[in-house]
This record gives sequence, C-alpha cells and structure tokens, in this order.
Amino acid sequence: MKVTETRLRGCFIIEPQLFKDERGYFFESFNEARFNERMGISTHFVQDNQSFSTRGVIRGLHAQTGDFAQAKLVRVLQGEVLDVAVDARPGSPTFGQHVAVTLSAANQLQFFIPRGFLHGFSVLSNTAVFFYKCDNYYNKASETGVVYNDPGLNINWQVDADKAGISPKDAELPFFNDVFK
Repeated sequence: MKVTETRLRGCFIIEPQLFKDERGYFFESFNEARFNERMGISTHFVQDNQSFSTRGVIRGLHAQTGDFAQAKLVRVLQGEVLDVAVDARPGSPTFGQHVAVTLSAANQLQFFIPRGFLHGFSVLSNTAVFFYKCDNYYNKASETGVVYNDPGLNINWQVDADKAGISPKDAELPFFNDVFK
C-alpha cells in the first residue's frame, strides 16, 4: 500500500496494491500490523460502520470528544464521495483548516482521519455505500459537530447547495468558532 500524508498532519490517503487479471481484482483492504507499521502509529479499530446515501447527500461535520474521540479509516464500496476532514485540534498549526479527498469504488482509496478532527462527506454519484472503521466505540453523549456550510470553513462540497440532502440535526449544528475556540 502507498501512504501519502495530506497537508493536515495525521491525515493520510492510502492507496492499496491491487492485483488485477482478466477475472477482476483482489486487494487487502486492511491488515492491522502492516497499517500501523506504515502509518507509524498504533491504532486498533473496534467498530465498523456502513451507510448508503443518494446523490447530493451531505453527512457531517461530526466528531466525538473526550474519552470517546475516534480515529476513522474510511472508504467507498460503491459510488463516489467527497470526503472532508477539518482539523479541530487546539494548538495545531492547521487548526480550522480542511482537506477534501475524492473516494470511490473505482479508485479504491482510503482516508485515515485521526482523533481531533471533524469528518463529513458528500455524495457525488447517484448512490454511494460508505464504509468506515473506528478506533473507539460510539457514544451519543460525546457527539459534537459543526454545520456543513460554515462560511468560516469555506468547504466546497461539490454538490448543489439548493438540492443538498441534509438531516435536520446536521442543518442545526453550530459554527466552528462557536464550538472550537
């Protein structure tokens, strides 16, 4: 696998090694020992999640705080999404900045988002199946988030804002500067 760190320290794009022939392809999507060695970290994933969404849906920006903060390893099983990570680590030189990566079933890229980041994605294809591994269990009381269209973050979700599918809960999230100071 090829590992490339983004401009946000700790966020990595992972490109698996595909073995292709006339029948299709094979690749190892996750190997804990190899992953930790290549990333230079020690992460143990404990929960897998999967979602299905239609074109224009935006999910995020979400995080968990405190003892239930989560690192995530995300990928797309079907379709294409724009995946976004926002640095919410106080004191980080990239605090409040974001990086966006196009993940698809075609490119097979994975994206690692460490603890201390907000995370979200928008669906660029007709439908998408999104899969992610978490290194900590979900805890409702530890949820936090920021509204997807926060002008201070200036994220281009690459979907028509007038037609974006946003949950009522996500639409009512606060601005970044109201949560992270």
